[in-house]
Amino acid sequence: MTRETGTGKYEQLVARCKSLAPVTTAVAHPCEASALAGAAQAAAERLIKPIYVGPKARINEIARTAGIDLGAAEIVDAPHSHAAAQQAVALVREGRAELLMKGSLHTDELLGAVVARDTGLRTGRRISHVFIMDVPTYHKVLIVTDAAINIAPSLEEKVDICQNAIDLAISLGLKQPKVALLAAVETVNSKMPATIDAAALCKMAERGQIKGGILDGPLAFDNAISPEAARTKGIKSEVAGDPDILVVPDLEAGNILAKLLSFLARADSAGLVLGARVPIILTSRADSVRARIASCAVAMLAAHARRKSAAEG
Repeated sequence: MTRETGTGKYEQLVARCKSLAPVTTAVAHPCEASALAGAAQAAAERLIKPIYVGPKARINEIARTAGIDLGAAEIVDAPHSHAAAQQAVALVREGRAELLMKGSLHTDELLGAVVARDTGLRTGRRISHVFIMDVPTYHKVLIVTDAAINIAPSLEEKVDICQNAIDLAISLGLKQPKVALLAAVETVNSKMPATIDAAALCKMAERGQIKGGILDGPLAFDNAISPEAARTKGIKSEVAGDPDILVVPDLEAGNILAKLLSFLARADSAGLVLGARVPIILTSRADSVRARIASCAVAMLAAHARRKSAAEG
C-alpha cells in the first residue's frame, strides 16, 4: 500500500539534489527487474552513477527483457550474490564508489560483507537503519530508527543510533534535529528500561556525548507527535509535537511502527543503513518509485555532506 502521488516532502529532497553531481554507486546483484529498474531510474534522475555488480549476462538479459536502459553504465561481472556483495564492498574500499546499493540479494548477505572485519566497511560506529518516511498526516519528513538491524540495542548502541540519525538529518539541511526518544510512557520508571535509557540519552546529549541534536524523552508516541497531547500531559518541550527523528526502544517496536505508518497512514518509506564508511541504500520490491528515488536522493545528500566534511576537516 504505497502511494505514487506524493505530498511534496520527498520531491523537496530530490529538488535539493538537482545542483549536485551524481554519486558513483556500487549496486550489488541487481538481478530482478525491480532492483535493476530502481537503480536505472535513479541514474536517469542524475542522483547516482551506477556500477552494476553481478552476473553480467543475466543483468543484460533482464535489462533487455524489461526494457530497462542501462546506458553506458559499467557492469562488474560476479558469478553470484555472495561474490557480488564482496566485490561491491571492494569498490567502495578502493574509492571507486561513494555509495553502496542493495540489489536483489538478501539484506543480511550484503551487510555480512559490510561488517566483515578485514574486508568490510566498518567504522567506530555501530551500524543502524533509518526509515525516512513521508507520512501524509505529518508536516515534514520523519526519520524512524532503528527498525531493521539492532534487535535490542544497549544504551551505548543507542548513542550510535541517535548520532547516525542526527548526522543524516543535518546532511538533509536541518540545523539542529529534534529527537524524540520513544517509550510506552513519558515518565521515568525503573521497571521500564526504555524510559531509563531515554533519560540517560538526554543527559548524555547535555554532556556532549551525543552532538548536533535536541533530545527529549522518554516520550510516549502520542505526546511525541501531537502538540495537543503534549499540552494535555503538561509536557513543555522543544521536541514534543515537532520531532524530526523518532528513536524506538527496540527493533520490534520500530518495525511495527514503520509498517503501521506505511499500511494505515499510507506513508512511503525510504531506507538507508548508516554508520559504515558510506551510506547503504536499501530498497524493496514493495517500494514505490517515489520511495526508491527518495532513498537515492537522501544517500546522495549524505555523500555530498561527507565530502564537504572531509574537505573542511
